[in-house]
Amino acid sequence: MINSLIEGFFLGIGAAIPIGPINILIINEALASYKNAVFIGLGAMSADLTYLSLILLGLLSKIQKSHNILVVMGIMGSIFLIYLSYGIFKNRNIQPEISNSQTYPKDIVGSYFKGYSLTLLNPYTIGFWLSVATYVATNGLNPIFTVLGLIFAITLWITMMPFAVHKSKNLIASKAFKVINIVSSIVLAFFGVSMLVASIALIK
Repeated sequence: MINSLIEGFFLGIGAAIPIGPINILIINEALASYKNAVFIGLGAMSADLTYLSLILLGLLSKIQKSHNILVVMGIMGSIFLIYLSYGIFKNRNIQPEISNSQTYPKDIVGSYFKGYSLTLLNPYTIGFWLSVATYVATNGLNPIFTVLGLIFAITLWITMMPFAVHKSKNLIASKAFKVINIVSSIVLAFFGVSMLVASIALIK
């Protein structure tokens, strides 16, 4: 059981840390609101748990085999990413002190929805969790303790990483915020276009 917990923890770290659209969103949001950044992460983790539930029900493999579903998910996810990219670019000149009170109200529901939708609509998430399920089965791990390890690692990351970013924002020069927003926007747009191209490639 301890071995399953430890392996689940490292699987969770492997899933959470790599720079992807969710981490870019969390970093960008954390500059203005720690709470909103955490709720983006919680939304993403909820989407992961949704897919884990589908694995238990045996439905995820069926979704992966359906090209039409993957194409629709990929296109919707790419459009959502590009939309978020545009929003960040549009507000690139807004400083965190200003945005914290004007464009960033206590919209934890909206932040949660961003994280949940973006993760749920990413076809690569399906492949990742199917790989995790296969790894757990082939290595004889306890699925419950493995999932607990995963959840603990992801929760640790989505609370500590935005905390570090939010607390260090005062060390960042005001001009740098614009650069961070522009870079975040470009990276998210890149992920969006890449997902769109990959989704179109699935069309037969």
